[in-house]
Amino acid sequence: MTYTLPQIASQVRRDIVRMVTAAASGHPGGSLSATDVLTQLFFKEMNVTPEMWRRSGEGLDQFFLSAGHISPVLYSVLARRGYFPVAELASFRRFGTRLQGHPCVEKGLPGVNQAAGSLGQGLSVAIGAALGKKLSGDPRTVYVLIGDGETEEGQIWEAAMSAVHHKVDNLIAMTDWNHQQIDGTTEEVAGLGDLRSKWEAFGWTVLEGDGHDFTNIEKTFKAARAQLGKGKPVMILWHTEMGHGVDFMAGTCKWHGKNPSVEQCAEAMKQLEETMGDFAL
Repeated sequence: MTYTLPQIASQVRRDIVRMVTAAASGHPGGSLSATDVLTQLFFKEMNVTPEMWRRSGEGLDQFFLSAGHISPVLYSVLARRGYFPVAELASFRRFGTRLQGHPCVEKGLPGVNQAAGSLGQGLSVAIGAALGKKLSGDPRTVYVLIGDGETEEGQIWEAAMSAVHHKVDNLIAMTDWNHQQIDGTTEEVAGLGDLRSKWEAFGWTVLEGDGHDFTNIEKTFKAARAQLGKGKPVMILWHTEMGHGVDFMAGTCKWHGKNPSVEQCAEAMKQLEETMGDFAL
C-alpha cells in the first residue's frame, strides 16, 4: 500500500508518543516538531535507500542528527523507511538495545551515521563529511539538523565560520526553529533574535520554510538544492511548533523531555491517525 507523506508523518508521531510513554523517558516535544521535515527528507528528498546505506556514505546523500535527544523521530522514520524492523521500536531506551536515548554507532544501527547528543557538535561533523565528499569527488549532498536551543552553543558558530571559509557548498543544514528549549523559550533563555540575519552575516545562504506544510517543505528543499555548488553552505530555518500534532504538548517547553502517562498517550492516539500499523509494546 502506498501512503502519503502526511499519513506517514501521523504514524511517526504515534510511534514517538508510544515509544516515550513505554520507556517512561525521552524527548517527545522536539521529535514531534521535526517529524514532517524528516519524513520528507527520508521518504522523498535524499538519494539513499536502506539497501544502499553504508556508514561511509560514499556515493550517497548523508544525514546527521545533531540534536540527538530527539532520537525518537529519527528511529521511527528509519524503521518506517525500512532500515530496521518496526518491532524494534519497542526496545527504545532499554538497556543494551540498539535504540539508545541518543543515537550511537557501536551497535551498528542502520541509518545512523554518527553518535549524537553532545549538543553543538553535529554541524561540525556534517561539515567534515561534506568536505570529505568534495575531496573525493563525491557529488552527493550532506544534510544536518540542529535545534534552535542548540544554536546557543559556541561550537555552532565556529562551525558556521569554518563552512564558509572552506566553501562547503554541498551541505544543507537545517534548524528546527520551534522557539522552545528545556526550561523555557529560546528568547527567555538566551535571546536568539533574528536567526536569519545571524546566519547571513556569517556568510551562509539562508532559506526559511514552514516545517509542517509538505508542499512548502518540498518547495524549500528544491530551492536549497538549487543553491548547491555556488560556493556557500545553505541553512534552512524551519518554522515549527514544539509538540506539533498533539494539542496538550503543542507550543510549550514542558514536553521537551517529559514522558506522557498511559492516559495521556491514549488521548494523543485519538488525535493521530494510525496508517501503517502500530508496533507491539
